Amino acid sequence: MPTNDQPQRFAYARAADHDAATPALYPVVVVGAGPVGLTVAIDLAQQGVRTVLVDSDDTLSSGSRAICFAKRTLEVFDRLGCSESMIEKGVRWNVGKVFLQDELVYTFDLLPETGHARPAFINLQQYYVESYLAERAMQMDNLQMRWKSTVTGLTQHDGYVELQVETPDGVYPLRARYVIAADGSRSTVRRCMGLDSHGRTFKDRFLIADVKMKASFPSERWFWFDPPFHRNQSVLLHRQPDNVWRIDFQLGWDADPVAEKQPERVIPRVKALLGDDAEFELEWVSVYTFSCQRMDSFRHGRVLFAGDSAHGVSPFGARGANSGVQDADNLAWKLRLVVNGDAPPALLDTYASEREYAADENILHSTRATDFITPKSAISRTFRDATLKLAKDCPFARRVVNSGRLSVPTVLRASPLNTPDETADAFSCAMVPGAACTDAPVKVAGRDAWFLQQTGGAVFTGIYFHDPAEDVAACAARLAALTTLSLPVRVLIVVSRGTPLKGAAMPSGIIVVEDVEGIVNARFDARAATFYLLRPDQHVCARWRALDPALVKAALDRATCNA
Repeated sequence: MPTNDQPQRFAYARAADHDAATPALYPVVVVGAGPVGLTVAIDLAQQGVRTVLVDSDDTLSSGSRAICFAKRTLEVFDRLGCSESMIEKGVRWNVGKVFLQDELVYTFDLLPETGHARPAFINLQQYYVESYLAERAMQMDNLQMRWKSTVTGLTQHDGYVELQVETPDGVYPLRARYVIAADGSRSTVRRCMGLDSHGRTFKDRFLIADVKMKASFPSERWFWFDPPFHRNQSVLLHRQPDNVWRIDFQLGWDADPVAEKQPERVIPRVKALLGDDAEFELEWVSVYTFSCQRMDSFRHGRVLFAGDSAHGVSPFGARGANSGVQDADNLAWKLRLVVNGDAPPALLDTYASEREYAADENILHSTRATDFITPKSAISRTFRDATLKLAKDCPFARRVVNSGRLSVPTVLRASPLNTPDETADAFSCAMVPGAACTDAPVKVAGRDAWFLQQTGGAVFTGIYFHDPAEDVAACAARLAALTTLSLPVRVLIVVSRGTPLKGAAMPSGIIVVEDVEGIVNARFDARAATFYLLRPDQHVCARWRALDPALVKAALDRATCNA
């Protein structure tokens, strides 16, 4: 397992394409082996798409970098088969605290309800996340990983993209039907194509100090405005594994980024927080100026941009890596359908439109957080401080406080892939078309399980809420036709606790899920015969109060641009 001082290295191997008389044509090439590139490459390979992943380096990232991984990201990693090690290693947390000077203003809980498999967040250094993803990637038969392979050129042709890839053995051409650029904020692919990102750069600087120490702080997110140990600025504290603590110090625009990284500048700031007698070591230090920006379009012909290569936000709110993983989650199933000829290329336009919408939402939240944390005028500062003082006793003011609205999945309400609710089908729940599916405890075949883990992957999922008046086996026989559509649907029959199953074997593609605590029914506002259709990325795309197979087929066609 890697450490910050000794990152894991991967062996370079000469690619067979170096010696081929005619370049092979791969379905997909992914550029960049960070969390986003690894996620989308694993997802594609797991769905049966032959994929090549190239990266200019042969190591994991240095420094902790992204550390806050959200519940939705962990649910994606569940589906990829690599979440358990991350959760075991990571620091779980749901609670945050906001301070003004040395006084606690209020406490918030990001996941106050029970009945979820995953916490609101774990804190885990990015190099650990990359290591677990890389370990999973190396288990995939459909995935080639090519290290020390730098993209130096790109040309789009009819039917394919040709990359020029520089390696220790020289340059070779690499062809793919589609290319995913997940190569970071300084994207080489973007530069090769003469493209750019646009947005706003904030005139402030922050110091990140990863400090190794034994401390009694709880596993919570603590944010100080104007603390006595760092006056007129802000400070953020997070716990990481291995007794490492992330401390962010606001420095101001005039700070010298080179000088501020020196130990003689960092150590006094840390001691001011911890006390002069505190024993600690500096593990990693960085100074950053942040921007909120994105490309105008995430799709350019056969090249699709994801993660930091497509968009960037300030680190407050943990929106960078988490939104990038959601890019990958959105893209993989669509690209698989297009590559396999089950959907037209127009489906990839919805990757761009949906994730551009999500990026705009993240940029809006990130910009507002940055403006609140770093007010640029006396009036803004007065408003902020008054809001913080009110927030101690007035819950309405807490909604205005913004120390970084923390990452949640974007609800794709306006997606063209959604089937709008029928006028007569009134629902009262968060599972609207465009929302990411919720979780709940269930039983499957008599064993404890989680609802969300029965959904997603390479297929659409139908959720049918059983009518207690109907025999379950008869219900399954009636629903079996959905599993044999041109794009088969996996069907979950949700039954109430104690429903007699009479030992009947279910048809292939149908799973009976026992809602042991009634949480599934509550979270979906279900009645007997209610039916939901989920996309492979577990977003709701349609729902009805009564099942009509013709409507399901039409919604399936709409969700794949086959209508």
